[in-house]
Amino acid sequence: MAKKTFVVLENHPEVMKALASKLGISPSLTFHDIYSLDLADLSYIPKPVVALLAIIPPTPAWGRDRQCEDAAGLGLDYHDPSSPKSKSPIIWFKQTIGHACGSIGLLHSVLNGPASEYILPGSLAEKIRDAAAPLGMDARAQMLYDSQEFEEAHMACAHLGDTVAPEATSEVPTGHFVAFVKVDGRLWELEGSRQGPIDRGELGDDEDLLSPRALELGLKRIITLEKEDGVGDIYFSCLALVGEEKA
Repeated sequence: MAKKTFVVLENHPEVMKALASKLGISPSLTFHDIYSLDLADLSYIPKPVVALLAIIPPTPAWGRDRQCEDAAGLGLDYHDPSSPKSKSPIIWFKQTIGHACGSIGLLHSVLNGPASEYILPGSLAEKIRDAAAPLGMDARAQMLYDSQEFEEAHMACAHLGDTVAPEATSEVPTGHFVAFVKVDGRLWELEGSRQGPIDRGELGDDEDLLSPRALELGLKRIITLEKEDGVGDIYFSCLALVGEEKA
C-alpha cells in the first residue's frame, strides 16, 4: 500500500498561523519571521518567544553530525513513555507521513512547553495531545497517520504562502523542519525524522528561545558545524512563536 503523502508546507507566518487556527490554537500565539540570529537584529521580535520552528537544508556537515548522534542512540531513551528508561516530558512524533514535516513541526512547537498554554479547549490539538500522551512511539505515529482531521488541517493550508506548492507525489528538495522548545528548564530539539526528542542542554529561568545560550545550543550549533566544514553561510527559514507578555 502506498505511503500517505501530504503537500509540502511553506515555513511562512501566514501558513503556520492558518494551520495553528485549524489545530485550535489561540490567535494570541503569533508567528514572526526571523531574518538574522545576530542579537542586535532580533530586537524587533516581541517577547516571550515560546518556540522556534526552522526549516534547515540537509547539508553534508549536518548530515554527518546527525548520523553520529543517531549511531550513539541520542534521543532513544526519551521517545517512549511506556519504557522504564523514558525521562522525557515531551510529546514527540515519529514522522511516517511523507512531506508532513511542517505540520508535525508545528505540533511539536505547540504541544510542548509554554506554547501549549494556547491550546483551546475541545480543539484538534487538545485531542491529539491527549490521545498521544500515553502512547509509545509507534502507536503515536500510527494515531497521527490515521487522523483524517490532522490531514484535512494540513491540506487546507498547503497552498498558502508565497511559493507554488508542489504536488504531494512530487520529489522536492526540501529541508528538515526542526522545532526548538523549552521544557523543564531544558532546550529540546524536536524533529520527526530523528530517533526521539533531543535534550540540548540547560536554560535558565530568564532564558527564552532567542537567548544567547538557547541559540548557541540550537540553531547556531548547526551553523558552527557548517563553518567548521568550510562551507560558510547556511541559509534557512525560521519562525518565532510568541506568546502574550504576562504582567
